[in-house]
Amino acid sequence: MTEWTSDEMMTVAAARALRDGTRCFVGIGLPSTAANLARRTHAPGLVLVYESGTIGAKPDRLPLSIGDGVLAETADAVVSVPEVFNYWLQPGRIDVGFLGAAQIDRYGNINTTIIGDDYRDPTVRLPGAGGAPEIAASCREVIVIVRQSPRTFVDRVDFVTSVGYGSGPGDRQRLNLPGRGPVTVITDLGILEPDPRTCELTMTRLHPGVAADRARAATGWPLRIAESAGTTLPPATAELAALRALQATVRQSSPAKESA
Repeated sequence: MTEWTSDEMMTVAAARALRDGTRCFVGIGLPSTAANLARRTHAPGLVLVYESGTIGAKPDRLPLSIGDGVLAETADAVVSVPEVFNYWLQPGRIDVGFLGAAQIDRYGNINTTIIGDDYRDPTVRLPGAGGAPEIAASCREVIVIVRQSPRTFVDRVDFVTSVGYGSGPGDRQRLNLPGRGPVTVITDLGILEPDPRTCELTMTRLHPGVAADRARAATGWPLRIAESAGTTLPPATAELAALRALQATVRQSSPAKESA
C-alpha cells in the first residue's frame, strides 16, 4: 500500500506547479483545491482570483463555489465580473489560468459543454463554458488538472469549449489568442507538456508506481512519452497533512442535514 492516493498525488503535483507571488485565475473543484494547497504550503503570496470578482482571496476553507461568501470576506478586493474579465484577464494581467476539463485532446483543447456529436441532442450536457474560454485565451499560461482515462483523454474533443493549440502549431496565432496556452496538464498518472515542435501533449513525468503502458492505455491517442521522462517526487508529509486538513474543512463547512 502507498501512503497517499492517486488523487492526492495529482493535487500535490498541481499545487507545486504554482509559483509564489503569481496571479492565478482559479476554477472551482480540483483547481481550487490545488491552488489553496499551494497557498498553504510553498506559495503564501499566491494571489487567488475567482470569476465572481474576488481578488486576493485567502479562504480558511475550500470554497463550495465561486459565489461562496468566504471568498469575498477574505479578498483584498471585490470587483464586478466585467472588471475581472475586461481589466484583469483580457489585457494579460493574470499569470496563470487553472482549469479542469471533462474532455481534453492531444492538442490541449478542452470540452466542458457536451458529450456527443449533436449539440442540440447530446448524450450528456455538461455545465458549460463559464469563464474558461477567456481564461484559456488570455492568461499568460494555463495549467489543466484532470483525471486521465480514455473517456477524458480523447483524440478529438466532442466540442471545443476552450482552445488549447487548436489543430497544431500556429493556430493560436491565427486566432489572435494572446496567452501561451496550456503549458502543463497534470493527471492522476503523471504530467504532460506540449511538444515544442508539434504542440501535442507528451508525458514528461510519471507519478510513483505508474508504468508507461498504464498511461498509454488511459489515453485516447498514441501517447508519446519523452525519453527523458522522470518520476514525480512523492508527496511530502507536510504537503499531505496540509491537503488533508484543507479537505476536512469542506466536510466541516457543509450544511448539516435537518433532522426529520
